[in-house]
Amino acid sequence: MAGLLRKGLERDGHAVDVTGSGDDATWMAVENDYDAIVLDVILDADRPSIDGFDVCRRARQAGCWTPVLMVTARDAVSDRVRGLDIGADDYLSKPFSLDEFLARVRALIRRGAIPRPAVLRVGDLALDPATHEVRRGDAPISLTRTEFALLEYFMRHPGEVLSRLKLVGHVWDEAYDGDPRIVNVYVRTLREKIDRPFGRATLDTVRGAGYRVRDDTQDPDSD
Repeated sequence: MAGLLRKGLERDGHAVDVTGSGDDATWMAVENDYDAIVLDVILDADRPSIDGFDVCRRARQAGCWTPVLMVTARDAVSDRVRGLDIGADDYLSKPFSLDEFLARVRALIRRGAIPRPAVLRVGDLALDPATHEVRRGDAPISLTRTEFALLEYFMRHPGEVLSRLKLVGHVWDEAYDGDPRIVNVYVRTLREKIDRPFGRATLDTVRGAGYRVRDDTQDPDSD
């Protein structure tokens, strides 16, 4: 199940980390700035006392407010109530369709710890995470899955300087052990698609720090 959901999420443009351990899940939830967390109620077979409910409760107690989707074969009302009461944001009972699962994850990501708009905008650049459409004004822009994921992460943090390591961790995943300079390649291809054809400079290089997306019509200064 975890493998199938991971493939579905990756095809939908997300970077995904997976663990079957309740202890590891708690640590990962607290230590990483995820956009959403999917928790199966049944987790570590070696420690059956640590289930998804426990992970959610511990993460909330540690100050992690990342949106959580609980997934379980249990469909009793009492279990759904328990999950929501300990801090889960949504609850999905098996069996379910992959399309519904992905739609629920997208909805949680839009909600975030802070309310987020359905369509992300920076100036006249717009990105729709649900339809995977990008437009500059009325002009559609075609991006690869990785280009889209990278631009989405930039646009969820407008004006914020993001390091290459942070971008790799969110757009690829924490298991990626390649050269982080891969980010440079994708930033260059993004500029060729979202900026240069329109005579714009939305995607900045901040020397020695990383990259940022900004509204160049409002902020004429460029690093």
